[in-house]
Amino acid sequence: MKYFKIIPLFIALMAIFSACQKDLLDKKPLDKITEASFFLTTNDLQTYVNQFYTDQIFRLRRTPTYTAFFPWFGDDNNSDNSIDVSVLNPLLAGQRTISYQNNAGYSTYGSWGVFTTIRQVNYFFDNYKKCKEPFNNYKQYVGEAHFFRAIMYYYLLQCYGDIPWITKALAPTSPELLNQRDKRNIVADNIIAQLDSAAMYLPATKDNGASRINKWLALLLQSEVALYEGTWEKYHAGDPFAVSNPQTAKYLNKAVEAASAVMNSGLYSIYTKGNPEIDFANCFRMRDYSANGEIIFWKQFNNTVGVNNSYGGFNYLHERPYNKSLTKSLADAFLCKDGKPISVSPLFAGYNTLSVEAKDRDPRFHQTIGTPGDAWKIDANGTIHDYNELYAILNNGSEYNAGTGYVIAKQYDPQMIYHKTNYEDTPWIYARYAEVLLTYAEAKAELGTLTQEDIDKSIKKLRDRVGMPNLVISNITNDPKWDFPTLSPVINEIRRERRVELATEGFRWQDIARWAGADELIVGKKPIGFKASQITSTFFPVDANGFLDPFKSALTNGYEFKIGRDYLDPIPQSEIVLNPKLTQNPGW
Repeated sequence: MKYFKIIPLFIALMAIFSACQKDLLDKKPLDKITEASFFLTTNDLQTYVNQFYTDQIFRLRRTPTYTAFFPWFGDDNNSDNSIDVSVLNPLLAGQRTISYQNNAGYSTYGSWGVFTTIRQVNYFFDNYKKCKEPFNNYKQYVGEAHFFRAIMYYYLLQCYGDIPWITKALAPTSPELLNQRDKRNIVADNIIAQLDSAAMYLPATKDNGASRINKWLALLLQSEVALYEGTWEKYHAGDPFAVSNPQTAKYLNKAVEAASAVMNSGLYSIYTKGNPEIDFANCFRMRDYSANGEIIFWKQFNNTVGVNNSYGGFNYLHERPYNKSLTKSLADAFLCKDGKPISVSPLFAGYNTLSVEAKDRDPRFHQTIGTPGDAWKIDANGTIHDYNELYAILNNGSEYNAGTGYVIAKQYDPQMIYHKTNYEDTPWIYARYAEVLLTYAEAKAELGTLTQEDIDKSIKKLRDRVGMPNLVISNITNDPKWDFPTLSPVINEIRRERRVELATEGFRWQDIARWAGADELIVGKKPIGFKASQITSTFFPVDANGFLDPFKSALTNGYEFKIGRDYLDPIPQSEIVLNPKLTQNPGW
């Protein structure tokens, strides 16, 4: 691992989330701003909210817990989808401690320090009405402030559950600094209300999707928050994280309502050019998403004008796996081309080689996992290097280590002319229409109101892009290896669809947590890889069946995630000392 590559990221994260050893809510948001000289014009308001257009804030909904220092991978490393073989995930292994929560002010497991940035948003709300211009001139920025406050509280909701809901920039002597934790469903209600306000004030136009946020991004986030809380309350009923007055249907209906509004806008569609074997991959390889109907919000980089991602190369690192790889569990989730799971489909040819394993599978398999026959690198002169070249040297050096063997291909463009060793200018996708369709289908299924018509306007669109058969509710093939055998076939298949469509985009732990699914998916499990016999290196251990088992010695009993504790992060002990009204989360 080349640790110098993480330094810029660490500095950036510290700047956003640094946690003070005294109370985090009593900092000035901007040193030179005073109420008398600022917030008087629309331009002042725009300038102020510009500070929240950072990658760290937009990605808060995707990275609620442990992600090492590499969030640019989309990072499913805190789940059963992928691993970083250089470090055993302490969340999944059940090895976290409260004392580690305040390591130099930065928490790898979540950050109470987000309250600092929330205070900056609250300062805006305390002062924006001083603007002397008509409200219509600046309502966009009021809507943006509502959105940013919502996304930050959503992050905290996922990390900690019950949290204080504070909407003013409190002074150091304010009695509200000693607030108790508000119940999670009250917080969820407030987040949803914030997003109602955001949607009301933000423009309903699509624009280029990269400049400023719009109504539809607010509704996408609202549908996600509502689905999260609705399913959390449903599946955590009766455990230590249960809500005392669950209102599952209320949240699920809100998820459907918000998702439907985006779907009915007619502004977005699934990107496709009619080529199932490459369209899914190409959706993540574009240099400009302004005309892509699937992308709701994205970030543009351009080295020629000095706007770049200084985190060491988002997509460049995929060319060298750097210890990151996908799991056999994820690979097994992809259906065969007949629409049947590998456990029963006659098309599944086995695991002897990756080429055999990928044969006759959902095309998203090889567009997510680097597969022989596909381009690994394309030189500046146009020479194509097949993935066979990578697998020939795999696990022979730290840059080319992939503990499970399954190399990440999704979100990677093999055209090396676009990648820079230290400064990457490949765009980042923050939100896409596929997420809306998956939320809609899942919420309807959880409500028990899902119809074939609902499937046809959601799941079918995702499968059509890759040439896969539609999901037919009345004719779902039984899978003896469903992840959730006690749940209905349609819920299992919608969860599968979500997994394969969103793999590597950072949503998997969020899903496992809200489904209370760690007992089925994490506890006692190991991140197994492909058949070790197909590569020459024996650097990583192999299990009794011949599959790579990179954590064989570290996980003799599999992951030891603590069901009664690890779904939420610990409240920092320093905060409990400062405010005795804060109670600790279960199990800590």
